Amino acid sequence: QVQLVESGGGLVQTGGSLRLSCGASGRTFSSYAMGWFRQAPGKEREFVAAISWSGHNTYYADSVNGRFTISRDNAKNTVYLQMNSLKPEDTAVYYCARKRTIFGDAWPPPIYDYWGQGTQVTVSS
Repeated sequence: QVQLVESGGGLVQTGGSLRLSCGASGRTFSSYAMGWFRQAPGKEREFVAAISWSGHNTYYADSVNGRFTISRDNAKNTVYLQMNSLKPEDTAVYYCARKRTIFGDAWPPPIYDYWGQGTQVTVSS
């Protein structure tokens, strides 16, 4: 059973930065693409960013492109989301997820089968 645990959320002012981390259990982390998603109150969950299993390819939602950076450290079984120039509309619970199938790219959007419990990000105006 794979477990994903997010951390790094918190309260930050507009224009500030946060770095989210997602630690994964299991020895095959490096073989799977990973994604970050978010869900704001009253809204559906939306895609934020994804990274291929090798880390060579990354993908972003238009709303965060140029402000957020996804990366991974396969030696530490961890994927990161660096968030800069945060805006109030970035306020949401952020989730990491693992692609269902091994290897392959993170685009087109794949099916994700394991999800973390989420970490709250609140950006004050």
